[in-house]
Amino acid sequence: MPQTVLFDMDGVLYDSMGNHAVAWHEAMKSFGIDMTFLDAYATEGARGIDTIKMMVEKQQHRFISDQEAQHMYDEKTRLFHLMPEPPIMPGIPLLMQKIAAADMSVGVVTGSGQRPLFARLMRDFGQYLDAERIVTAYDVKRGKPHPDPYLTGLQKAGHLAPWQAIVIENAPLGVRAAVSARIFTIAVNTGPLSEESLSREGADLLFAKMTDLAENWEEIFQPAMHE
Repeated sequence: MPQTVLFDMDGVLYDSMGNHAVAWHEAMKSFGIDMTFLDAYATEGARGIDTIKMMVEKQQHRFISDQEAQHMYDEKTRLFHLMPEPPIMPGIPLLMQKIAAADMSVGVVTGSGQRPLFARLMRDFGQYLDAERIVTAYDVKRGKPHPDPYLTGLQKAGHLAPWQAIVIENAPLGVRAAVSARIFTIAVNTGPLSEESLSREGADLLFAKMTDLAENWEEIFQPAMHE
């Protein structure tokens, strides 16, 4: 029986990716970068500065420093926080209750570097989540799709082994990171990408909606019946 569930944040705990996609598009346009909504979803989960450095190299054929990328990311953050606060993803409250009832802990592993969002995590999920179990862009040098964020999540959860955890993700890069960390990975397709884009990264289970996962949570862990 696993001991902890490690959640991605955007597109998993919060229905926030639409706002992020708009903020990415508008912010990058001001720096001469064409970042489409699908680009935002396809790169979701990676550290913001890594995404920016990749887009600049691809479109402007130059390498930029972490400092320049952070300046550009700050503009994206500013635009994001001008928009209405995104709601908690439907199904998450029920899922959190079921995880707590099973005596499992909760962690968050995000590529975000937006500190106000971390404060909101504690406001919304403080009864389930310890602040020390949140992994952010500031905790790793290599973000998703590398396994480092989820390996750090295991450490923060109490130095657990991969088989003692479950990951819930919605993005291809996040699924790849979790699978690389050898953790059982549940993908929930809350965005516009194809289901195949998640399954080909190695997700162990795939759900179309978070409410479907919440409603079927007990069945996932029902012990096999032996005669």
